[in-house]
Amino acid sequence: MSLRSTLRSLSSGFGLACLLLGATPSHALPSYARQTGQDCASCHVGSFGPQLTPYGIKFKISGYTDSDGKDGHVPVSGMAVASFTNTNKKLADPPDHGYNRNNNVSVDEISLFLAGKLTENIGSFVQVTYDGTSGHSSIDQMDLRFAHATALAGKDLVLGLSLNNNPGVQDPFNTLSVWGFPYVSTPFGFSGAETGSFANGAVEQRVLGLTAYAFYDNSWYAEAGTYRSLSRNLQDKLGLDLAEDPGRLKTGSAYWRLAYFKDLKTQAYSAGVFGFSGSLQPDRQVNQANGYNDIGIDAMYQYLGTREHIVTVQGSYLREHQKRSASLGSGEASNKFGHLNELKLNTSYTYQQTWGTTLGYFKTSGDSDTSLYADNTRTQPNTAGGIVELNWTPFGKESSWGAPWANARLGAQYTFYGKYNGSSSNYDGSGRSASDNNTLFLYVSTAF
Repeated sequence: MSLRSTLRSLSSGFGLACLLLGATPSHALPSYARQTGQDCASCHVGSFGPQLTPYGIKFKISGYTDSDGKDGHVPVSGMAVASFTNTNKKLADPPDHGYNRNNNVSVDEISLFLAGKLTENIGSFVQVTYDGTSGHSSIDQMDLRFAHATALAGKDLVLGLSLNNNPGVQDPFNTLSVWGFPYVSTPFGFSGAETGSFANGAVEQRVLGLTAYAFYDNSWYAEAGTYRSLSRNLQDKLGLDLAEDPGRLKTGSAYWRLAYFKDLKTQAYSAGVFGFSGSLQPDRQVNQANGYNDIGIDAMYQYLGTREHIVTVQGSYLREHQKRSASLGSGEASNKFGHLNELKLNTSYTYQQTWGTTLGYFKTSGDSDTSLYADNTRTQPNTAGGIVELNWTPFGKESSWGAPWANARLGAQYTFYGKYNGSSSNYDGSGRSASDNNTLFLYVSTAF
């Protein structure tokens, strides 16, 4: 394919994506199953959920364009999630929009997706979500891809571009925060550490980035790119709450990823390193910025066997170096330099692509700062706990009723804390203990 035809194809595919988004988009990853002629369990562990199999990893790298060769596939789908949330102790303040301090039932989200092959080399995962707890709709995750398969030194090579709005959303492995466990979280109460790293959603949906990647010999994966902030006017047009605008990301941000992946058919594994760095101006009118440099390592092992029993082990560790110039200047930090560490481990077991259980552990730690963490008695972000989840997926397999249109999962998730914001007891100065934040989350998720 010539450079001119490649650019023309890329332009037309992105234009089609924007056109569909401007209309009434509808979503659902079952559109991938209809496109490929495979059941959802081919790409996803447990039939229905973000966790990918080796085939799913390669499908994403190939730009969501693999298909059964038939015409007429419509790359649209939909998803809905409803839940019940209970915490050990009532929330200190009631949630917005009339919800209770405890025992909340809600329609968490209804999403529409443009998900699938747009041209021979361009595919998409674009999500627009109605937030049932706030009553607002907005752009959610977006990953538009161009991928070209070729060869180098007799080995397969995939070259690609990703236009996306969240650093890590384009990553094909389930070890980074965007697609890591827990895959579903409560909109109320507690679902992990209160303080997160720059790479852990600090600018999600508020930026637009372009990354280039290569996948060589079905094993070596490399990616690099940069991001720029969306203007407040554009954020508003996309339905994003301007009160949550993190500020302006200055020129020079960098995202990078290196990984080694091996698909051995009955098992698979990966190991890699990743990073994201940038300077963020919290106040767009003031030139002072906070600098972040995140570097992490991650690994995954997956036993697939005959697909009757599937075991997955995943882990990641991230170290963040902070230069808090803007926060120091505004009095929101006492120290100019600081750091944050994030450790995440989980293991899951799935039986007959139907019954699943996952055990997870998370730990966040960092230096003390009397202004940045003024609401904590220990003035630290240190938080540690675990997550236990049980789920049942009645629909989504090849033999399921309504396949591949009908998909459903019911889950029970319990998050418990040994430490929260620096302490196991009285972390807020008002007598609240870490275990008071233990949360039971029951959910039902469906896609079509």
